[in-house]
Amino acid sequence: MNACGKAKRWAQALRLLNSMPALRILPDAASYNTVINACQRGGQWQVALSLASSMLELRVRPNEITYNSWISACAKGGQWTTALFLLGEMVDLRVTPDLISFNSAINACEKSGEWQAAVGLLLSSMPGQSIVADQISCNAAISACSKGGQWQLALSLLGKMPDMRLKANLISCSAAISACEKGGQWQLSLSLLQLMPEIQILPNEISYNAAISSCEKDAQWQLALALLCLMPDMAIAPGQISYNAAISACAQGGQWQLALSLLSRMHALSVTPDVISYNAAISASEKDGLWHVSLGLLGEMLEVTLVPDVISYNA
Repeated sequence: MNACGKAKRWAQALRLLNSMPALRILPDAASYNTVINACQRGGQWQVALSLASSMLELRVRPNEITYNSWISACAKGGQWTTALFLLGEMVDLRVTPDLISFNSAINACEKSGEWQAAVGLLLSSMPGQSIVADQISCNAAISACSKGGQWQLALSLLGKMPDMRLKANLISCSAAISACEKGGQWQLSLSLLQLMPEIQILPNEISYNAAISSCEKDAQWQLALALLCLMPDMAIAPGQISYNAAISACAQGGQWQLALSLLSRMHALSVTPDVISYNAAISASEKDGLWHVSLGLLGEMLEVTLVPDVISYNA
């Protein structure tokens, strides 16, 4: 069963578990944990939880490993309410939650953008259980705040990390930049990006993309282009998302020539444009009343086997 679990073959592991009673071998907690973990790895949270009834029948008591696997399975399946229920049940049944339990629960909340629950676990529940948070705990909570549009709280958590004797890393800073981007705080996004090398953290493509996107939302096309041009100097190759954000920034700023130039550069650098790239370029042309250019781009989409969507035609 352990071999099946490591190979994510949850169905085979489950069959082996179910065959044990017929062979007069009673499964123990370790047996169930192996299969539940296999289900967790295979993204089968419903199957993982269904084993609770079988354990009850055979009077096999779940332990912290069992619960951690259940909570992790729920996190992967986006089932944050069930994850929190299981965490609470651990306390009720005197199964001591550990750092893995809480990190998995915070991760479940992060995936659904449930920032209140994530922050509550980090700042209240974990200290209440004498569990010391780590980078993973804080990063997941910052990301949850980002997804929930809570940029002030994301920055506050980032600022609390030194007090918690934790060092911010690439994930922490990128999540905070993304939070500022979603909140329309382009100045703060750029400040964080600039701060990263000063604290020995090298930005990556995700960091730059979030900063460029924040410039796009406020039509700061000059800054967006400056960041795009800076990426190769930092040994970071701009990708599709980078170019799309820069083209959108040019569109917002009424710079249709630059938008088309960026689209052409994507082709030249073998960065494949997608529907978003073309829609942004069409939007830039449309704002300047260049309907013939927009129609040309629409035709070009069909030539490169991209299917225009409602936004393409509306523009």
